[in-house]
Amino acid sequence: MNSPTLDPSVASAMLPGEAAQRAYAEFETSNAPSVWSNLDKNQVLAEMKMRLLDAFQVNQGQQPFCGPASILFELVRKQPLRYVEICRSLFETGGFQGRTKRIEASNRLRQSRGRLRMGQADWMVLATWRESENLVFPVEPEAPEIVRNIAGMTKSWEMKGWAREVLGYRNVKYTHTYLFGEIDALNEAETVISAGGVAFALITAQGLLSNNPPPLPYPTHWITLLGNFSIKKGFFWKRDSGRISMDVYTWGSKRHIDKDEGRFEAYFWGIVTGSM
Repeated sequence: MNSPTLDPSVASAMLPGEAAQRAYAEFETSNAPSVWSNLDKNQVLAEMKMRLLDAFQVNQGQQPFCGPASILFELVRKQPLRYVEICRSLFETGGFQGRTKRIEASNRLRQSRGRLRMGQADWMVLATWRESENLVFPVEPEAPEIVRNIAGMTKSWEMKGWAREVLGYRNVKYTHTYLFGEIDALNEAETVISAGGVAFALITAQGLLSNNPPPLPYPTHWITLLGNFSIKKGFFWKRDSGRISMDVYTWGSKRHIDKDEGRFEAYFWGIVTGSM
């Protein structure tokens, strides 16, 4: 099982927020048994603490959970108490209460065994969210890669649903930029983020996160937009004269995207925003 161990210096650090500290301590001392056959409470607690101290520790690992991982990152970063409450409820009861409905992990998921390819705390949360939206394909840690990729595909309406149910935002919308509108969508995202909201973007990962763009653009990956936007629009007859950059969260780290306008627009597909 690929799970990090907790550094002693991290273990002694204080968690953010008194309410989150109390909730974590109560979970730590709880005698309620786990409903997950493959998870170790000490490891889950250690990984939770690491994430509470540094939200960039949230990591989808080798599982295709980019959409829910983007949501989880913002949950840990902005709502540490709710993160602890969700983790405890999932660990002890197999589900948690969303904004309007209860989200449950199936018995099959809770009893699944195998190499998780990611931390236990992240798996418990992300696999539950992913499974809750799947009608056909089950979430299996050891399923063939093609099956895991199909089961892990995240649609815009699922991101909107998690932004409402998990993060609690009332004003949630998706702005697609398949043909045009990238600049307007980014400007709106910047406004939402500045006011305390969240923004998640659908992109072609190779096109915007590497120097080896694919010949055929297609949406592959969700990221969290963090801010530090710089938008310099080019001449309409020469889009490459413009430049777009921003900070994002993805794959357990903070990344900086800085591309010419033409390339950015070719590999940028839309934004889900959430605000109160």
